[in-house]
Amino acid sequence: MKNPNLKRSFGNAFAGLWAVWRTQRNARIEVGISLAVIAMGLLLRIGALEWAVLVLTIGLVLTAECLNTVVEAVVDLASPGYHDLAKLAKDASAGAVLLLSIFSVIIGLLILGPPLAHWILSAFG
Repeated sequence: MKNPNLKRSFGNAFAGLWAVWRTQRNARIEVGISLAVIAMGLLLRIGALEWAVLVLTIGLVLTAECLNTVVEAVVDLASPGYHDLAKLAKDASAGAVLLLSIFSVIIGLLILGPPLAHWILSAFG
């Protein structure tokens, strides 16, 4: 396989992201939650360090979802029928995304929770 030029490489990468968007319901859900978190961060005017942590966390979750899609596709290609090891690979990959998502919720609560509580108390208290 020839090395594609830079433009083609980026095109392939965007095609991969588009394929994940089109085919993976969870990726679309994660993007929606990410947009809600970004809106909340803007509303609460969080600081640069908090933004860095949130953006990194969002990037990790979305990247994990892409890698989970890769694992599922490769396993399906290599083992179209049922196999215990294929199930293990797919389940472990999905579990990794779930684990990262759980920790991202905790990070989001730690970052957005206190300013949100303060905003609610000042608005209604």
